[in-house]
Amino acid sequence: MQIVVAPDSLKGTAAAHDVAGALAAGWLNERPEDDVVLMPMADGGEGTIAAFLAAVADAEFEDVSVTGPHGEPVDAGWVDLGDGTAVVELGLCCGIELLGADRRPMTATTDGFGQAIAAALDSGVTRLVLGIGSSASTDGGAGVLRALGARILDADGVALSATADDLARAMTVDLTGLRPLPPGGVTVLTDVTNPLLGQTGSAAVFAPQKGADPGQIERLERTLTHWSELLNAAVPAADAAAAGAGAAGGTGFALQAWGAVIRPGAAAIADLIGLADVLADADLVVTGEGSYDASSTAGKVPVEVARFAAERGVPVALVAGRIAPDADTSAFAAAISLTEVAGSAQAAMTLPEMFLADAGAQLARTLARH
Repeated sequence: MQIVVAPDSLKGTAAAHDVAGALAAGWLNERPEDDVVLMPMADGGEGTIAAFLAAVADAEFEDVSVTGPHGEPVDAGWVDLGDGTAVVELGLCCGIELLGADRRPMTATTDGFGQAIAAALDSGVTRLVLGIGSSASTDGGAGVLRALGARILDADGVALSATADDLARAMTVDLTGLRPLPPGGVTVLTDVTNPLLGQTGSAAVFAPQKGADPGQIERLERTLTHWSELLNAAVPAADAAAAGAGAAGGTGFALQAWGAVIRPGAAAIADLIGLADVLADADLVVTGEGSYDASSTAGKVPVEVARFAAERGVPVALVAGRIAPDADTSAFAAAISLTEVAGSAQAAMTLPEMFLADAGAQLARTLARH
């Protein structure tokens, strides 16, 4: 049999390539004669670059030092796919995983992400793919635009930073120095559809995860409203209500104003890494994520992988850290919860690769075609 293993990461516990490797090891322990193909996935957030490095033979990682979310230097990078395309992941440059417990939502910015994008453009790439999950900031993407040449000015024409306090004092946005899009355009990958503002917007939904208290959430909402009005005055087509505008603290809005196209991350990554071609010869696909619940149907990796497989008549198995009671697993030939395999969530998180291998072996015993 040919088995394609295409999981997302178990967020905060195991990277997607480690998840795929452990599931494959468990399967091959039972059926060493089978052909197991690893296709680690992502949705625009954590693991996006790793997915491309694993799937694209000519991909090369390019190191770059950038400014982190709180102004500290960060060793980051981007991926050259070898065909003129660069992949840049926000999380490596200014993601929430870089902070630990040190979360300062009023000062975190996306400057480093813009610097990495600029480095890729300086290398001569002709197309950009930008993953914008796992943001630490709620700066409306102002830091990205600043790093790409925009100037945010106060009433006296003095240039400002992208912190919430400075954005609240901004009076104009000067885009005359903003770098043009590369010839092949810019595709933004995200796993959320939230707008910039309102009850389902960046501040209300995501700022609490970044350490914002209720008072700070209100301030951030006012600041984002002000920022959106300024940017919309400079770019009338900028749409704060667009699906994904609120992704990464409003970075989706700023990139859309630049001219980028926002796409659901998991589906786009599946296309870009050629998952459909690999599935052409597959007998079974194994996918998964950390928590499979009702929200997973909104474009998360397992559902997108299942959709690709269903179009080609290939059965799919799900392995997740946990499977919520409200989750619909009817699209899967089998669904395994690591929490149940391990006996508890804590045990599953402590030794994820061991229990992933157990799950892979269980799938081989129950789903293999002899």
